Amino acid sequence: MEAGGFLDSLIYGACVVFTLGMFSAGLSDLRHMRMTRSVDNVQFLPFLTTEVNNLGWLSYGALKGDGILIVVNTVGAALQTLYILAYLHYCPRKRVVLLQTATLLGVLLLGYGYFWLLVPNPEARLQQLGLFCSVFTISMYLSPLADLAKVIQTKSTQCLSYPLTIATVLTSASWCLYGFRLRDPYIMVSNFPGIITSFIRFWLFWKYPQEQDRNYWFLQT
Repeated sequence: MEAGGFLDSLIYGACVVFTLGMFSAGLSDLRHMRMTRSVDNVQFLPFLTTEVNNLGWLSYGALKGDGILIVVNTVGAALQTLYILAYLHYCPRKRVVLLQTATLLGVLLLGYGYFWLLVPNPEARLQQLGLFCSVFTISMYLSPLADLAKVIQTKSTQCLSYPLTIATVLTSASWCLYGFRLRDPYIMVSNFPGIITSFIRFWLFWKYPQEQDRNYWFLQT
């Protein structure tokens, strides 16, 4: 029991530390926006989709009574809200960003209305919400596959982040173990693609080293 309790605590701690570390990666974008007072080279859509993901898993955790999910996704949602507000402040084309944000809020309201009003049974609501969160998380992990195809075409990994890849594989693996320990297929299955795509990135970093790309750039200049 003691060994199992220690292992559980280790997994829980890893989920919290690695996930919050991955969410805080956006702080570099926030610092860039504040220093340059612009949103150049900063993408807005990842902030928006991660916010939806956090709020979805936060609702799932609250319905299930899972303290780890509640804490991690509350902090994650707060950080994403901060990034979104900063982007709105420095973005010159506020109308487009506001439209995207309003669409997100509309989708969330419709989703909450469906789950909390049209699905009265708590168990059915938990399963359907878990399925939604799982599908959405998987789609987020699979969305960068277009970038991976671009890396193979250009033979350059300059568009990939090695630290973020490490953070993603550690986060995905810890949540897979967490879902396995809880026998929660929604948590376990949704994070498995993150491990697969991360190892694909590692292979690309090995195949097309960034140092080689820099040397090639210097030779060209």
